[in-house]
Parts: sequence; structure tokens; C-alpha cells
Amino acid sequence: QLQLVESGGGLVQPGGSLRLSCAASGFTLDYYAIGWFRQAPGKEREGVSCISASGGSTNYADSVKGRFTISRDNAKNTVYLQMNSLKPEDTAVYYCAAQFPSPRTCVWSRYAYWGQGTQVTVSS
Repeated sequence: QLQLVESGGGLVQPGGSLRLSCAASGFTLDYYAIGWFRQAPGKEREGVSCISASGGSTNYADSVKGRFTISRDNAKNTVYLQMNSLKPEDTAVYYCAAQFPSPRTCVWSRYAYWGQGTQVTVSS
């Protein structure tokens, strides 16, 4: 059974950092592109960052460029999202998703396999 599990969310003050993890079970991530998406209350789900299967291609939403970094460790079957300089507007449920083959765009509708999400709250 293909499963993705996110972890690492929580409450953090503005300017703080969190690292989200997306661990896969039941399949190997080696051949899958992985995306991080988020959805805030009353807002549409949006792409945050995506990484190709090889890790050689990444992209970021303009709102997180320079603050967030996506990476993958295929040996651990895990993808990470390092989030620095967090802002209140980063508050959302964060989801990771997997797709094979790699989609050309970091759009949630291109991804078939989803985790359950992890809450990130940025507040003082």
C-alpha cells in the first residue's frame, strides 16, 4: 500500500524555522517527483515547492523563494522541506504528494498520491 506521512509541523513564532518530512512506505520514492502543497482556511490549495525524481530540478512559489528549501534523501525514502524566516501567512496545512512520471508543473492537480497533512502555525 502506497503511503506518504508528513511530520514536523507545529507552532512557531514569526522568524522561526521548521523542517517538514515526508516519509514514504509501500513504495520507493526514487522514481517519483514530490511536491509540497499547502492550504490555509478559506483558501485554495497552492504549490509551495516541487522536486524532480532525480533531485536535479526544483521549483518554488514566489512567496517562499529564498526562505524554503526542498531536498530529498532517496536512501531514507524521505523528502524534506526546510522552512526558515517563517511568516504568519505561511500558516496552513502542508501536504506532500508524489507523482510518476515527474509533472512539468508544480500544480496539485498533477499529483496522484497524497499524505494526510501536517499543520504549521506561525504566530506570536
